[in-house]
Amino acid sequence: MSTTPATTRKSAVSAYVQLVRAPAALTVLGDTVAGAAAGRNPLRGRRLLLPLASASFYWAGMAFNDWADRELDAIERPERPIPSGRVSARAALTTGGVLTAAGLGLSGLGGGQRGLKLAFPLAAAVLAYDTRLKGTGAGPLGMATCRMLDVLLGASGGSLRSALPTAAAFGVHTMGVTAVSAGEVRGGSSDTASAAVAGTAFSTALALTGRSRSWRDRMIGAVFGGGFAATVGRAQFAAAQHPTAARIRTATVAGIHGMVPLQASLAARHGSVRSAVLLASALPVARKLARRVSPT
Repeated sequence: MSTTPATTRKSAVSAYVQLVRAPAALTVLGDTVAGAAAGRNPLRGRRLLLPLASASFYWAGMAFNDWADRELDAIERPERPIPSGRVSARAALTTGGVLTAAGLGLSGLGGGQRGLKLAFPLAAAVLAYDTRLKGTGAGPLGMATCRMLDVLLGASGGSLRSALPTAAAFGVHTMGVTAVSAGEVRGGSSDTASAAVAGTAFSTALALTGRSRSWRDRMIGAVFGGGFAATVGRAQFAAAQHPTAARIRTATVAGIHGMVPLQASLAARHGSVRSAVLLASALPVARKLARRVSPT
């Protein structure tokens, strides 16, 4: 049976969607929303482009990740786009470069010079993680740096100092998720998963404490924060008890999706309740799409 041009195009699109883990970008859009709320400079007008910049950097990182891991994936995950031959290594590298340029452009349009001052280090941190730091002892810290810079990108033009605790909450959580994810194929370590549980507790504390504009904002933030702690903490605790590859993967996916209620918690506590509710509504969509395109 011959392959039609439409079928070929659909297959190519599907391969690139898998390459950049496109649906997983729903878990990064709220970084700049939370950072903007904490930095007392909510997203309005052109600043609404900043979440799109975050998505571009995220997708770029995924493309660079698969390019850098192409030889290892040929052994451990041959179904991925590059080892399966659906996307060439050169095309993946080009995709990462184009998306990085898009992220920088959107950061400049949305955040001006102050946005670019954070976007360039963010782009460099993403590339450094994927090509140098991943798989080393510095890997979790490198990924945490990427996430913290992304949060601070949202605070550009506002008070970066006020946004630092919010950035730290994401940084600590990201370190735990990244460290745990190293055991997705062969299984992990109970100590690593236990440390991730402690990190989740610390991030929750950062999300729930500190100044808030009103008791209503604090209570709504607490609801989202409690959801974050319960879902992510439960999966990580299960992995700590029995760190099999399957439980590690479950904990990793839970940690990735847990970014959304953490974002919503911090945005709500800082007064952006409507944005928090909108962010939270994306979580069921992200979970549904994860069944089709793995976020890891």
